[in-house]
Amino acid sequence: MSDPTVQPVPTAVVEQVDAADITLSNPKRAVIALGANLGNRLETIQGAIDALEDTPGVRVKAVSPVYETEPWGVEPGSQPSYFNAVVLVKTTLPPSSLLERGQAIEEAFDRVREERWGPRTIDVDIVAYAEVISDDPVLTLPHPRAHERAFVLAPWHDVEPEAQLPGRGPVADLLDGVGRTGVAPRADLELRLPE
Repeated sequence: MSDPTVQPVPTAVVEQVDAADITLSNPKRAVIALGANLGNRLETIQGAIDALEDTPGVRVKAVSPVYETEPWGVEPGSQPSYFNAVVLVKTTLPPSSLLERGQAIEEAFDRVREERWGPRTIDVDIVAYAEVISDDPVLTLPHPRAHERAFVLAPWHDVEPEAQLPGRGPVADLLDGVGRTGVAPRADLELRLPE
């Protein structure tokens, strides 16, 4: 005698559950660049790393050394220098959700977008997401200027010497091409992987 309170699970629901399960067991790699030039720069970058780790569906796998760099596209000496770092994450979030999370973290740290290349408490940029190449204006992947920015390439190369920037080739070659001028490693500073 079958139990009348047990209803068969509709096939569509089973397929959704299976699909969800696959995404969880098959996270995508993403590379995220962090930069700060206002306030306690190191503390803010660490806070952003911790906030990424606290995001459901995101695990921070590696954190680069800290670099100090001159601000880009502005008069020398007109802004404090930046601290920059790169984190590697595994995520089950699609790129759009990862972008939303990055923007929420920027807002949490009072990021103000008043001027292009203006000073900022924190910048959270998705540099690359798996092998995705997309020219979506909301989120261009990989980041359209990553290949020419030593402050992204140098820390990324430190944590992943064999890395490839999708559509652009090995990070090591790109870094050789742009050089390390104006990008100084700060061995005295350290970011930690979240517990």
